Amino acid sequence: MPGETLRDEVLAFMKSNPAQPVTKSLLARRLQVPADRRSALRRAIEALVSEGIVQEGKKACYTLRASGGNRLAGTLKFHPKGHAFFFPDLTDPANLATGLDLVALDRVHIPRRDSGTALDGDRVLVAIQKPSPRRRPAARSEMVPAAAEETRGQVEKVLSRRSGRLVGIFRQNKGFGWIECQDKAVDGQIDLVGDTTAQPGQMVVVDLENWRDPGIAPRGRIIEVLGWPGDPGVDIIGVIHRYGLRTSFPEDVLSAARAVPEEVEPAELARREDWRDKLVITIDPADAKDHDDAIWLEKTRNGWRLAVHIADVSHYIKPGGVMDKEAVERGNSTYLVDRVLPMLPVELSNGICSLKPDVDRLTKCALLEISSDGKVTMAGFIDAVIHSRAKLSYEQAQAILNGKPAPKGSDPQLVPMVREAWKMASTLRRRRFANGALDLEMPEIKIRLDSKGRAVAAEPVIHTESHQLIEECMLAANDAVAKVLRERMKPAVYRIHEDPDPSRLMDYTETAMLHGYRPGDLTNRAHIQKLLDESKGTPEEHIIKLGLLKSLKRAAYSAEPVGHYGLAKGDYCHFTSPIRRYADLIVHRALQPLLRNAPKNPDRTPSQSELREISRHISDTERNSAEAENETKQIKLFEYLQRVAEMHDPHVFDGLVTDVRPMGLMVEIPDMAIRGVVKREDLPPGRWRLEGHRGAWVSADGMVIAMGMRLPLHVTGLDLEKRFVDFSVAGPPTSAGTQSIQPRQSPPARRREKPAPKPAAKAGPPRSGKKQAKQKTKRGR
Repeated sequence: MPGETLRDEVLAFMKSNPAQPVTKSLLARRLQVPADRRSALRRAIEALVSEGIVQEGKKACYTLRASGGNRLAGTLKFHPKGHAFFFPDLTDPANLATGLDLVALDRVHIPRRDSGTALDGDRVLVAIQKPSPRRRPAARSEMVPAAAEETRGQVEKVLSRRSGRLVGIFRQNKGFGWIECQDKAVDGQIDLVGDTTAQPGQMVVVDLENWRDPGIAPRGRIIEVLGWPGDPGVDIIGVIHRYGLRTSFPEDVLSAARAVPEEVEPAELARREDWRDKLVITIDPADAKDHDDAIWLEKTRNGWRLAVHIADVSHYIKPGGVMDKEAVERGNSTYLVDRVLPMLPVELSNGICSLKPDVDRLTKCALLEISSDGKVTMAGFIDAVIHSRAKLSYEQAQAILNGKPAPKGSDPQLVPMVREAWKMASTLRRRRFANGALDLEMPEIKIRLDSKGRAVAAEPVIHTESHQLIEECMLAANDAVAKVLRERMKPAVYRIHEDPDPSRLMDYTETAMLHGYRPGDLTNRAHIQKLLDESKGTPEEHIIKLGLLKSLKRAAYSAEPVGHYGLAKGDYCHFTSPIRRYADLIVHRALQPLLRNAPKNPDRTPSQSELREISRHISDTERNSAEAENETKQIKLFEYLQRVAEMHDPHVFDGLVTDVRPMGLMVEIPDMAIRGVVKREDLPPGRWRLEGHRGAWVSADGMVIAMGMRLPLHVTGLDLEKRFVDFSVAGPPTSAGTQSIQPRQSPPARRREKPAPKPAAKAGPPRSGKKQAKQKTKRGR
């Protein structure tokens, strides 16, 4: 990261004089920084301010952030309704020094009025306030778990902007120009600074000026004119700018990538274990170009021997080089709906590092011995060279598992190896879930675009046995690598998923009970998985899964191996995708000294303090990329739905009734994770009445529409801002539903003896009507 060489010196000096504000010039003199390193000093100070360890005061003076207190540094994420959530950095030294319970404060509510001048994704300093009551769910379909109280906070300072750029529409009236911005973090318009060539109505990118007062409208300068809304590609480019994603590589990085030889050096081939005569294969999406994993397998007397080969990116990208610096800044590749923004230049990601068939490629290999009951009994690691024999798509691999032949010209042993690999993977999978892993797979869709970038189809992605085969192989390799790194105490980056806060699970228990379930003790993984299994295929399945995900912490990267709750693993890291994740590249470097044929000069790995900062940074870039990917997918999905709504012969969707209300129906398209509403007037023609005791709408001719029923639906309207769809019913229900909610697996009621009648009370003076009415009201309440 920038300025790391001076970071410790700056901190040590400031800690020796904690009460003394210092300027950059004073630090340069006291630390005797030569003129050619002044820029490095500035970057070190800016990094410390960004981390929240040092704060900038008046007249460009800097002081250490006070220990203790109620101020935390972290990331701010805005909700579509306008408020925000603050996620403190759990590894930040200054946060740890406050003594606050960071586990309980893993998510803090920030009201819109208290968000200051922060934008979505900014790193901010927040003052934690006393908890306040949180509302209870108003309906069964509400997915946010209730809680007795909710911690709130107030943004005190923006430590660093995610990008500082907003996208909006340029408006002009009588020579006065402004930008109409619909960003959820900005209320109203942005005043324009400087001239522009944009025409009124065009979409533009705005770079905010120094906005420090939320009471004053922000000011910004137009730095790019994207085009007219609706033009091909404009919407996606707007997302790229808003999330600060990098679309091109600097020239020095491209030059370094082009200088990498296109063939493997003979000396390196001789040093490595030769696997070129083995049937090593890749299984990837049909359109993949960056193949970073391959497998080989054989049956043994006691189980299986599995080799997981991963592209050896660490051989080509060395620590501190220009390609390495660019890779750590990007953190990961970003897969938008219409393009890939790679972490590495394509000369490497799609070239010498990609495990393409029929060419020699260098790999890091995890060689695992697996017993017949799915236990990894031995693990070894080597530098290898492979010559991939087959490039299968998931569809081709699934066809083999379904009993069909392999593609023409394939190795005769390909079919039996793939089928044997599934036997092993299914055994690993059963053992993993038996050990407490959670099945949290959510619906996924793929948007197909035409040559002009317009959405023409939306198809569900079905994770078949071929997907699960590769998934289990990769999980086993990640687990084995993490275990040896921890046991040998090698500094590395681990993938962690911390245990959930028990109070959140208790709140989620109430949400599940509102839907008629008896979830039991959800601090027990077995009870959580039982709840997920019971909800599978029901109208509440999506709500139950989403509610659980909101109750769990988010997976992240850490320098400490604290385990992975969702996978039920004590040791876990990312080892299998170094082409697209920087965390995997660090793990490869950490593994080098532990290889059976280790290189003479293993790569340097970062110090523990550097690993903490890198972990925080790549956790942020991962979250940023995921949000950008999801937003582009949602944009194109709603573009497709808009086209469907305008068709003369509209498409019919298979919908599910998730709730019945006086205003109509709450519905969902399960395969596409689209939620919407059918208003009362959009029910089929006829007279309808709501029968509340049945939880159903009933027509005069006897048609019943109840919760849990499948309905054919047409799209009638869309709310792009709220991401909500209006539907109409296109025909009668296609399946039966649950017309009332009953607790699942409730025990049979015990018969009780009828109590003997009490003796009649003695007659007394009659009560007044007013008092009787008052007592009746109390009983009613």
